[in-house]
Amino acid sequence: MIEEMRLRELGVIADATLPMGPGFTAITGETGAGKTMVVTGLGLLLGARADSGVVRSGASAAAVEGVWLVDADGAAAERVREAGGDLDPVGHDRAELLLGRTLSAEGRSRATVGGRSAPVGVLTDLADLLVAVHGQSDQLRLRSGAAQRDALDRYAGQNVAVPLAEYRSAYERLRALDAELDELVQRRDERVREAEQLRADLAAIDAAAPQPGEDVQLAARAELLANVEELREAAALAHEALASEQDAPDASTLVAEARRALERVSDADPAVATMAEQAAEISYRIVDLAGAVAGYLADLDETGPAELAAVEERRSVLAGLIRAHGSLDAALTLAAAGGDRLAELDDDDSRVERLSAERAQLVERLDAAAGALTAARREAADRLAADVTEELHALALPDARVEVQVSETPASAAGRDEIAILLAPHPGAAPRPVSKGASGGELSRVMLAIEVVIAATDPVPTFVFDEVDAGIGGAAAIEVGRRLARLAETSQVIVVTHLAQVAAFATNHLSVVKQNDGSVTQSSVRRLVGAEREAEMARLLSGLADSDAALTHARELLALAGPAH
Repeated sequence: MIEEMRLRELGVIADATLPMGPGFTAITGETGAGKTMVVTGLGLLLGARADSGVVRSGASAAAVEGVWLVDADGAAAERVREAGGDLDPVGHDRAELLLGRTLSAEGRSRATVGGRSAPVGVLTDLADLLVAVHGQSDQLRLRSGAAQRDALDRYAGQNVAVPLAEYRSAYERLRALDAELDELVQRRDERVREAEQLRADLAAIDAAAPQPGEDVQLAARAELLANVEELREAAALAHEALASEQDAPDASTLVAEARRALERVSDADPAVATMAEQAAEISYRIVDLAGAVAGYLADLDETGPAELAAVEERRSVLAGLIRAHGSLDAALTLAAAGGDRLAELDDDDSRVERLSAERAQLVERLDAAAGALTAARREAADRLAADVTEELHALALPDARVEVQVSETPASAAGRDEIAILLAPHPGAAPRPVSKGASGGELSRVMLAIEVVIAATDPVPTFVFDEVDAGIGGAAAIEVGRRLARLAETSQVIVVTHLAQVAAFATNHLSVVKQNDGSVTQSSVRRLVGAEREAEMARLLSGLADSDAALTHARELLALAGPAH
């Protein structure tokens, strides 16, 4: 449950703390005081889309913080730990969770979960585990068939969840299989052409038998062969300078003479001995270099025009592969993987046959799952109709009757069932879909009745109702308040209301108070007890907080609600 929520710079609220706690909390206040900002702030904490327009005028950012009390080992706590957040233990099985959301005037949003920064999506995940928020938009949403189907499925619990999971598994596989078959059939000619081209490409690559890096090696060899005479002349000159076969002095002879001259006097000075050693090393290196140049010359002597022609011919073959595939590496990659692709393409007919056989089996499986799902929904529909009808009798619609129809519709991921909730508000009236015939007051009570009934099978820790009493008053409002109080016996209930008949049943009454200092309107929130609460109830009843008649009526309502309220 929500223990406390703090709002800063949100709408007209500069800074307000809302103490919540267990039971039934009613939030009231004058029009424009900022009651809606309470629900807006809660929505931000639950991952709702951020709108910078809710940042208070003149402020740089709005901030919302909420303190939740959760099961220490529950799904919500586990999700917080997955996100890297921390929980503060409270007793042996409960923990305190801090959630936060900031929204800048420029529209940037930041979320914190358990004191750690987290994606807003984590707040959305937690919302599904912690809170059910219902406002007037949710009443309108109840007019949609999808929302009515979801309500029935939630009520049915595992009886529908199990066949629905089986149905969805078969449905998704069938969609994927149909897409695969469509591609095979529709692209048959294209795939035949692809197979023919791939077969030709693989044959050409196989005939050429290229080696990795061969094109680079051949380019270097061709460059050498094209310049063989210049290379031969340079190597011959170098060899002559290093180790001449003529009488002219060469590098080897000159360095040997230098070494011998230094060695003759090396005993006289260690420095000269060092130089003699260096000269000897140079002499060895010259001999090695001369040998290498001689070997290089010998290799050049073995080259000729025939080799250059052979190299250019091979390069031409490889160039054809490179033009066809972009690079030699791409051709080699195709050669390595093309066989598998060709086998796949050549297997099209067999694949179509296999997939068609699988599809026939899958259709049977889907039909069976759809039948089981429909049966489960119809059984649950009868029970839901009876339970909601009973709830409506307790909500000042004593003669109302609800029917939940399950009819066939084209297959979708949700099944083959169309769900329609019908309402006959009084005897003799034909049941009509709530999407068409229910008034605003009737729709709000149907929604509340459904939520109360569903709570018995799909409990939610906290319910938040924004103007759930829209369109009703008098005795009906009293019954709504009484029913919300009963719901609060098992769940935390937070209600934004403008009706004293509803607020009277609250165990915690908060008032959003508007103040005006002449320049900026601000709102604050305070808990009402005693005379302050009676005055607020009187204001809700008559618009006058000090009216004796309204105060008397307010006390009567509080007495009707009982001493606990």
